[in-house]
Amino acid sequence: MNNLSPLTQRFILHFGEMGSRWGINRTVGQMYALLYVAGKPLNADDIAESLSFSRSNVSMGLKELQAWRLVKLLHLPGDRREYFESPKYIWDIFKTLLEERRRREVEPTLSMLRDAMLETPTGADDKHAQQRMREMYDLIELSSTWFDDVQRLSPETLVSLMRMGAKVQKLISVGDEVRNKFRSKAGTRTAE
Repeated sequence: MNNLSPLTQRFILHFGEMGSRWGINRTVGQMYALLYVAGKPLNADDIAESLSFSRSNVSMGLKELQAWRLVKLLHLPGDRREYFESPKYIWDIFKTLLEERRRREVEPTLSMLRDAMLETPTGADDKHAQQRMREMYDLIELSSTWFDDVQRLSPETLVSLMRMGAKVQKLISVGDEVRNKFRSKAGTRTAE
C-alpha cells in the first residue's frame, strides 16, 4: 500500500476490518474500498500491486464482489485484461447491498417461517412457538414490503425521507416531554 496516500490507506484498512463484521473477509473489504475510491477502473494486477495481495487472492475476492454485484466488469479498448469498478452512485451501492442481504438472509428466513407455520402444533409449547414465529414473519414481511416501496424512490426522495426521520424523532421527543409534564401535573392534583 506504499503507493497509496495515508488517507486512502486508512480508509482501505478500516474497510478491511469492517468487512468481517459485514460477512466478508478482510481482503475482500480492502479490495472493495480500493475500487470504491479509485478514480478509474482497475485490473486484478493493479489491485494486487496496490494492496500487496497475491493474484489468486485478488481473483477470488473479485469473484465474491461480483457475486454481491458490488463491482462491474469492464473491457477497455485495446486491452485484453478485465477491469473492475464499483458502481458510481452511492445509492446504487446501498440498494444493491440491501437487495443482496435480503436475498441471502431474509428470504431464507421467511421461507423457514412459512414452513414452520404450516406444521400442526403438537402441544401448547408448539402453539406458543408458532405464534412467536408468526409475529416474526409478519414483521419481516412488513419490512420487506416497505423495502420494496423504498426501492422505487429516487435518491432525492430517499434523502428527504431520511431527513424527515430526524424531524419525526424530534417531534416524538417533544410529545414525550409534554405527556410527561401532563402526567406529572395530573399526579400532583390526584395527590392533593
